[in-house]
Amino acid sequence: MTLDLVLLAFENGRLQALTISEPESRGRRVLPWLPYDGAEPIDTAIRQAAHDVLGAVPTWLEQGGVYDGRKRHPVEGSVSLAFVGLVCDIGNARSASQAWTEMDAMGALPPRQRAMVEDALVMLRDRIDFDPLAFRLLPSAFTLSELQQVYERILGHSLHKASFRRALQAARLVQPLNEFRTEGRGRPAQLYRYSPRHRTSAVRSARFDLLGGA
Repeated sequence: MTLDLVLLAFENGRLQALTISEPESRGRRVLPWLPYDGAEPIDTAIRQAAHDVLGAVPTWLEQGGVYDGRKRHPVEGSVSLAFVGLVCDIGNARSASQAWTEMDAMGALPPRQRAMVEDALVMLRDRIDFDPLAFRLLPSAFTLSELQQVYERILGHSLHKASFRRALQAARLVQPLNEFRTEGRGRPAQLYRYSPRHRTSAVRSARFDLLGGA
């Protein structure tokens, strides 16, 4: 059995996954993985594995799916349990074998691990409405444009800017800071932080996944 890590980060406006190059994969990029023999609890093993490759435990780490041997893996014939982790700061690679790879450029992964990446995105899309996943991919201070980009990358389509900001305001998830950052040639953009506030009504949280449009 193997434990596989789908570690995702948001960098340069794109979702990226951590990949490694190892002898077993003949130089191809693969997701980090480790053999599991049951000697310690799975949660302990996967958290230690994530710490080993990142230098820290991800801001969010959850179990994904179970995959059998019908699809090829760097270790043939094994059963794999995938875990999905979100990283807010990719930092520097801890070894020469590591690299952050854009999601759109990951077609060369072994088929079983490719399925893990695709299922990880489905998992995030299913949960983004009630779990603050997008904020776990951002630093503590961010612009609303950066936040919208994260939602768009996870959901897989563009969002209408004004509608997104109205929905964000209605959901009462962010608080403005007295700080600004220059973005391109326009005027500086205000920074915000994740600060969910108590809702006085039972209105459901905003459905950002329904806000289509450019």
